[in-house]
Formats: sequence, structure tokens, C-alpha cells
Amino acid sequence: MTRKFFGTDGIRGTANIEPMTADTALRVGMAAGAHFIKGEHRHRVVIGKDTRLSGYMLEPALTAGLVSVGMDVVLVGPMPTPAIAMLTRSLRADLGVMLSASHNPYHDNGLKLFGPDGYKLSNDVEAAIEARLAGSLENLRAAPDKLGRARRLDDVIGRYTEFVKQTFPRGLRLDGLKIVVDCANGAAYKVAPEVLWELGADVIPVGVDPDGFNINRGCGSTDTEYMRAQTLAHGADIGLALDGDADRILACDEHGVLVDGDQIMALIASHWAEVGYLRGNGVVATVMSNLGFEKYLNGKGLELLRTNVGDRYVVEQMRAGDYNLGGEQSGHIILGDYATTGDGLIAALQVFAVLVTTGKRASEVCRQFTPFPQQLTNVRINGGAPLENDRVKAAIAEGEARLDGTGRLLIRPSGTEQLIRVMAEGEDEALIASVVGDIAGAIEQATGTVS
Repeated sequence: MTRKFFGTDGIRGTANIEPMTADTALRVGMAAGAHFIKGEHRHRVVIGKDTRLSGYMLEPALTAGLVSVGMDVVLVGPMPTPAIAMLTRSLRADLGVMLSASHNPYHDNGLKLFGPDGYKLSNDVEAAIEARLAGSLENLRAAPDKLGRARRLDDVIGRYTEFVKQTFPRGLRLDGLKIVVDCANGAAYKVAPEVLWELGADVIPVGVDPDGFNINRGCGSTDTEYMRAQTLAHGADIGLALDGDADRILACDEHGVLVDGDQIMALIASHWAEVGYLRGNGVVATVMSNLGFEKYLNGKGLELLRTNVGDRYVVEQMRAGDYNLGGEQSGHIILGDYATTGDGLIAALQVFAVLVTTGKRASEVCRQFTPFPQQLTNVRINGGAPLENDRVKAAIAEGEARLDGTGRLLIRPSGTEQLIRVMAEGEDEALIASVVGDIAGAIEQATGTVS
């Protein structure tokens, strides 16, 4: 079945344009709610959101759809995506929904759905929901006396704060550690500073003034210059940058040097391997992770398993192979013993645990390996199938020949935006820049056409 709604991370699009309209949100609520109604008990769904203006439109529409099929709705307001996954399990809910477009600008929004186990839905479940959406939903409506109810959950910040704090090693504190945390004017703007403060840190919160339009704008993990500048300005020991829904984290050391997801995973993997906590003798990452990371792990007798891009694929491989650490270079870090999806705060606490236990500076521990030169260019497209263009195919073939086993080339469509991502890495920085430039140029010329 061809997917009309679900992509690599739920449903996403421009607000008030299909599929991100109130009408579709209502229909998705009905279809998803009906799929998870099993048995005679009162069924429950948790709904969270980030700080986008369109959340005010989508939240009540989604609630109406769920209530109309007989589901009780628990509304928690702006909270991180991993908090919704946690609460879905904690509250014994049948479904969890997060309204967010993650790192995208304010004018986009999305629906991320979690099953009762707190994991993102499988392809089969998404296909079943799509099948319902393709037909009439009239027969899904509950009888008047079976309609659901909606209510707000009190102290949701306290619940999630305590959950996150419990993942920090017992007996450790953050006293004396000055931390800049950039919340991207997003979902964690209240809870992230609170967690760090309660653990004893001197917290410098930035990106904590959402207005519905400024999520991810000039801040957060997609624009780390702000975090780095603030870290230097305040003389902080380390800086953190979350994205709009706080399921990813990037960092910088006290000198403002960026620390990406690969370096964070390398640090956690090394520490966990030393203390006997790492399971599976390795880490699960994606095809985007740097070759330097792979060689670093191999040097420690650990392996790197690669999956397709998308944290859901990382999680699937982690569960299949019983790994407890995985993630993406972009900052999605999944710690399987604590969370079912990427959690920026929990990952950050593992980094802090190394700083506290070793007494070392961030600059001493956050660069575990020397990355291979890597270049990524995003080429915006406006339809068509440019990767099927003969000139593009020829450019890709020529690029692979020029690398000739000294590096690797990866070209893939984005699963969340109208982009073709062109990435190359290898030992020769000038060569990979030339290869990426030539392929990106060919795609730009072919955009919207197929020869």
C-alpha cells in the first residue's frame, strides 16, 4: 500500500495545508483511536505538543477525533517527545501522540504516534491506520453514552523531571557545574532547566521564551552558534542544545567547540564499556555516522551497526540485538535501559556523569575520536524524481569512481522534507567537497524533471 500520510517519523507537513489540517488531525484521531480500542475498558490516549502556533489548531481537532470514537484524552501541553513516550507507558495509555515537527521551522507541524509500550508505531500499524483513513470513518463513531472525555494532567513537569533524574547515577550531583542549556524555544523550555537545577547545576537557560513562531529559529540543535556563543559569554563548563521537541541533543565544550551525536555516543559507549554496562558489545547508529566513529569503536573491540536514517530504525535494531545504546549523528541518542525513543536530557546526563566522575573538563572528554572529513549538502527539490535523471546518475557514478574506495558516498531523499541529501566522507577533504558539489549541482539542474 502506498503511504499517503506516514513518513519516516510520523505525519508531517506545513500547518493548515494537507495533511497538517484540523480536518486530517480529526480523521487521524478517529482512525488511530479506533485501531487501539481493544476490550471493554476505558481507553486512554496522552497528547503532548511543542510550542508552535499551529498546536492550538491541531490539538483540539485531534482530541475531538479521539473522543468521538470513545477514547479518554489526557492533555499535557508543551512537553518533550520522550516525555509523551514515558507517560504513555506510565499512565497505562493505549496510545500517545506528540504534536511536533521536531527541528523544522514553526510553520511545519507533525504527529508522532506511540503505542502502549511507548515505542513508535511499526510499519504494519501505520499501514492499518492508513487503510482506515482511506475509507469512510462513519462506522467508527461511538454511541452518545460511549464518548470519551478530555482532561488536563496536573504536575506533568514534576513527573517527567523525577523520571529523568532517576537515570542519573545514584550519589552523583552537578554541584559546581555551570551549564548553558538552549531549549530552542521549544517543548523543553520549562522542564530542561528544572531538571538540571534540581540536580545542583548552575543553569544558564536560553531559548526559553516561545511565542509560537520562534521555535528552532536562530537557536537549538539546528543552529548551534547561539549555544556556543552563550557558553563562551557565561564562562560555562559545557553547553547543550536541544531541538524543538527535545528528542535530540548536541553540545559544546567550554571553548565553544561543537560536540555532535557521534562524539556523544562514543563517550557514553567508552564509559559504559569500562564499567561493564554496555550491552551487545557495540552501538547502533545510521549510515550517516562518521567513519572515524566506527574506527574508534573497532579499536576498543566494539562494533558499529548501521541502519537507515531515522531513530525508529535504530530502535528496531537495538531491540532485535539487545543493544542499550544507539543514535544518530544529528543528536538522537537512545538509551534503551531508560527510554523508548531519543531523549536529549537523559543523554546529556550521561555526559555529565563522565565529567563528574572523572573531574575532567568537557574539552578533555568530549572529543573521543578524530572524524573523517565529511560534507553534507541538502538540495531542495520541488517534485519530480531527480535521482532517476541520467545526468544525476552519471554524476553519482563518477563521484563513486573518484572516491575509489578511499571514502563513501550517500545520496538519499529526506523522509521529512522536500530535500535530497548528498553526503560524502573520506581522507581527502578537497576531493569530497568536489564530489558533493558536482552531484548537488546535477540534482539542482534536474529538479522536477526526469530525462
